[in-house]
Amino acid sequence: MKFARAVFYFAGAWGVVVLTPLYFVFDYAGRQNPPPITHPEFYFGFIGVAVAWQLAFFVIGSDPVRFRIMMLPAVLEKFGHVITMTVLYLQGRMNSQQLAVNMPDLVWGMLFVAAFARTSVSGDD
Repeated sequence: MKFARAVFYFAGAWGVVVLTPLYFVFDYAGRQNPPPITHPEFYFGFIGVAVAWQLAFFVIGSDPVRFRIMMLPAVLEKFGHVITMTVLYLQGRMNSQQLAVNMPDLVWGMLFVAAFARTSVSGDD
């Protein structure tokens, strides 16, 4: 249980640190990676949903045995993002640097799978 607790607490903290600044760089992001973002509702909507997941990671970390089943959608959240970014890269719609920025989610997804596997319903770790 200690492993799962640490994984989900660190994942939540990492996500909050990485995602929160995105609320303040909307215009900068469009200048650095043209064209400018034309649908702010998608940009800010993504950030809002992603930050909500970070809070869910803290909840899972607070009691991994109780919230073990929530680890499965957490894995899907991570791998779904990685798969989407990889497809965009393979279609030529992203460059390798943009893809690389998303690769920590692959590591977190693998750690989530390990946490799920190591967390038994009895709470023994």
